[in-house]
Amino acid sequence: MRIALLGTRGVPAQYGGFETAAEEIGQRLVARGHDVVVYCRNPGQTITEHLGMRLVNLPALRTQAVETLSHTALSVAHVVTHERPDVAFMFNAANAPLVPPLHHAGIPVAIHVDGLEWERAKWGDLAVRYYIWAEARAARWSDAVIADAHGIADRILRVHGVTATYIPYGAPIVSPAPDRLSELGLQARGYHLVVARFEPENHVREIVAGYAASTCRLPLIVVGDAAYSIGYRDQVHAAGKGDPRVRFVGSIWDADLLDTLYAHAATYLHGHSVGGTNPSLLRAMGAGAPVIAYDVVFNREVAAQAGEWFRLPEDVARACEAAEADPAGTTARGLAGQADVAARYRWDAVAEAYATLAHELVDRDRQRVSTRRGR
Repeated sequence: MRIALLGTRGVPAQYGGFETAAEEIGQRLVARGHDVVVYCRNPGQTITEHLGMRLVNLPALRTQAVETLSHTALSVAHVVTHERPDVAFMFNAANAPLVPPLHHAGIPVAIHVDGLEWERAKWGDLAVRYYIWAEARAARWSDAVIADAHGIADRILRVHGVTATYIPYGAPIVSPAPDRLSELGLQARGYHLVVARFEPENHVREIVAGYAASTCRLPLIVVGDAAYSIGYRDQVHAAGKGDPRVRFVGSIWDADLLDTLYAHAATYLHGHSVGGTNPSLLRAMGAGAPVIAYDVVFNREVAAQAGEWFRLPEDVARACEAAEADPAGTTARGLAGQADVAARYRWDAVAEAYATLAHELVDRDRQRVSTRRGR
């Protein structure tokens, strides 16, 4: 089949969950013999092929409110006029208004709806209303809705009366040596770790504040920065109160170094609250990191019995102190989580589910065309 992946920043994956999914799924679809084109919005990117996937790099209006939609509109125009694939996988429910042009061209579309995007603090009232409206359009207009968490699938059924196809993300299972920790002056099991964009719904401020109020001996390594909210970044730094145990190291795009940090952390603190199955959580667990996560249904679905939970800064303090008091038990909990995600979140199974769905959509579309012709 000819398959198009659109609505993400594209590959090589350097940003978030959608991009990781496009890279991991796309390369495996290629390995199964499919022709895969991925639409990208990476300024200056000149490569036209990656891991067997063909890349089309197109511009976007670089403003927070319309970047995704403007790029996807150009991608849809290119799909319709140049590619004409058998099926399109569109990421992000915000792109739902662009489904009709694909249908008009005879291209079936599945939309991966992501999480509760309208609950992100960066969006104003107009954007919130748009995201809620777009989710409804995604449920109504697409040929299939993909949910990466059971909690999201439950919402789609409850609110829109549509049964979503549950396809989670995958978790890379890694056990890197601790050698590269020396680049940051760290030792194995000698630090607590946060990896997140600085946004209110990721609760980085609460994590830093809770840690700063603790009696922990091990430092807190904070990886990440603010993509849009400089004010929130200032709040996060202020929550550390100049505590020398809190180290802000900025964004790290080196995948091997990140895997090393996850694999050898005393704990990984995960504050994400509005997404579905979060790739950062899966990646941490796949590396064996003992998880302390914000207590929401999506995180409990993934971490299950291997997680510890927090809601308030004081919960963070207690959890970190408890982890330091029982390092052997904490490490064992991380390894148990690694074994669990290895069984439940496999990229090969994810790609197979996408391939199966693609075949179903193509067959369904052919049956519709045949029925119309028979009339």
